[in-house]
Amino acid sequence: MKTEVEIENKRLALWVITENGLKIAKRIISKLPDARLHLSRTLPSNSSGEAYRFDRLGESVAKVFNDYHGHIFIMSTGIVVRIIAPHIQKKTSDPGVVVMDEKGINVISLLSGHLGGANRLAKKIAGIINANPVITTATDLNFVPAIDLIAQKKGLFIENPEAIKKVSMALLAKEKIGIHDPLGLIKGDIPLKSLYTSVNKKDFLAYSKKRPSVFIDDILMELPSTVLLLRPKTLTAGIGCNRMTPVNEIRALLFKVMEESGLSPNSLKQLGTIDLKADEAGITTLAEQLKLPVKYYTKNDLTKVDNIKSPSLMVEKHVGVKSVCEAAAILAANKGKLIVPKQKTKNVTVAIARESFTSLE
Repeated sequence: MKTEVEIENKRLALWVITENGLKIAKRIISKLPDARLHLSRTLPSNSSGEAYRFDRLGESVAKVFNDYHGHIFIMSTGIVVRIIAPHIQKKTSDPGVVVMDEKGINVISLLSGHLGGANRLAKKIAGIINANPVITTATDLNFVPAIDLIAQKKGLFIENPEAIKKVSMALLAKEKIGIHDPLGLIKGDIPLKSLYTSVNKKDFLAYSKKRPSVFIDDILMELPSTVLLLRPKTLTAGIGCNRMTPVNEIRALLFKVMEESGLSPNSLKQLGTIDLKADEAGITTLAEQLKLPVKYYTKNDLTKVDNIKSPSLMVEKHVGVKSVCEAAAILAANKGKLIVPKQKTKNVTVAIARESFTSLE
């Protein structure tokens, strides 16, 4: 018998505490093979196939709440609210939570309806067992575009999720919102009649002081709290370092360069470096901390890059190429534009490149 910590598939958890609930659960599992069944140990041992058994529901949910993308509870809403309340953190990371009664009459989207996918999950389950999906998010009920779902679909990082409500309320009230979207990343997702499209940043800033707005860019700007900041993954950091350079030293320079260059770290898409650094703990640990991939390039790859602004004779002497961080940044950005030339400390070099618009489409 498996325990919670041995879970291999982390997509959906289906929680059951009664025999009637188990009957419904079996119908759901037949259509959702990626769901993992969690059963109260009070239920008969021969009542199901493979399942995770728990003695105390609250303790078991606490152990795995953030290990799953979504949770389905077949029990009363009150029980579920009390159990998940201590684990709710923020709408951008909380898993979706769906609650349904053991008769299969109503399926309620309880938590993270949009970003956590609870609305979609509730509708899907309702379709499987012919139940009534209960959706309470105002944008869905009024057929208004959900800006958080649009951001998720487009791969935009939501930097200040507290502003989602302001933008959504404006759209619900049929008021125009300001939009700064130079790459046209959400073009067509919100009706033009709902948008005030700025010609330049100055116009946008003036409008955003009066009305909720959306700013889609990788640059840093002082903006009102009612402006929703969505960060496109447009930037690549090329990194070079001496052997055994601590991760904190590499991270410190990277974030210093980003801040001084007026760029959001949340727009970083990946890191790039030479393949000789594939075993460099400082770089691999930094990538893990930032949850970013690292692209490694051979000397031959790096020597072919043009437009190097800060070649280094020392690097060429010891490594065999004139540039590591600048060349790697450009390559990782799909041969994009180098926007921050090499910046360095005693042990670290960092350069930033931006992907071209066409490569983002």
